[in-house]
Amino acid sequence: MNKKVQLSDRQRRQKSIILGIVLAAACVIGIVIWMHNNPLDDPGTVRLKKICGYLLLVTGVLLIFGTYDKLLVLPKELWLSRRLIWRLAKNDFRKRYAGSFFGAVWAMVPPVVTVIMYWIVFDKIFGQHTMALASGEELPYVVFLTAGLVPWFFFSDALNSGTCSLLEYNYLVKKVVFKISVLPIIKIIAALFTHLFFTGVLLVITMAAGYQPSIYWIQLIYYTFAEFIFVLGVCYATCAITVYFRDLQQIISILLQVGMWATPILWDITRLDGRRVMILVKMNPMTYIVNGYRNAIFEHQWFWFHFYSSTYFWILTVLVFCIGSLIFKKLKVGFADVL
Repeated sequence: MNKKVQLSDRQRRQKSIILGIVLAAACVIGIVIWMHNNPLDDPGTVRLKKICGYLLLVTGVLLIFGTYDKLLVLPKELWLSRRLIWRLAKNDFRKRYAGSFFGAVWAMVPPVVTVIMYWIVFDKIFGQHTMALASGEELPYVVFLTAGLVPWFFFSDALNSGTCSLLEYNYLVKKVVFKISVLPIIKIIAALFTHLFFTGVLLVITMAAGYQPSIYWIQLIYYTFAEFIFVLGVCYATCAITVYFRDLQQIISILLQVGMWATPILWDITRLDGRRVMILVKMNPMTYIVNGYRNAIFEHQWFWFHFYSSTYFWILTVLVFCIGSLIFKKLKVGFADVL
């Protein structure tokens, strides 16, 4: 009995400490948002960015404080199952191409072929040989294009496979002792293997175009991690809803097609300067990731240089992850019955 009381007291102290840290961090972020000003930005745009930042920040804090006990379950399960997750992710990647002659090589072919086709269409047919950067430098279009397609292919592959993870592994969902919360993340890690190879192809193309390796390239680790966390949060919501509403898979496929054109992958976002639609494009979290890859590879800018974009992305990502976790926890009670 005393041990239970001690454990309960320890958990309450731990909860108080974590919530105190969250509140302190939120206050610091709020102060920084208030004090930070970019003299090059339009005052109206800066005001809108600050309002959006505060709304997301307050919503996130209220969500964490109101659902702390529920939110903590999922991260704990993932951490305790980390070895199982890694083993299943490797098996999932191998299983995709089991029995084929070239095996995992087929995972690398579609993105490379897609880049080649886009390059032929835009560079050779339409004559889009170069892309003018904000600095005035002329960049080969194939480098600009590939830098946008690499993170988008990872997002698309991870979202599609993560959404279907519970349906694909329905036999594991029905096992009482199995922690089904690991299923979405193993699909995303499996997609990450292909992404790492494709990132290597991007760097090779960049060096072939005359760009030397730079310290800024290390930011690709940061942007990959940021995209990983964001898509994981989305997948916890989509995979849970898909169990009850199978049409969501088709809806996501359509949204990905629209999203590819709504994200500055094939075109430069600076073309929207002065237009109101630019605010909507910047609110797309994948805009932050795609521009981040380009900033790291050939723009040579650190991620903290884009303060508002980074702040907005991470507050939104935390919100998405929290909401996705809550939806997953709420709906998982009936997974075994439906599947």
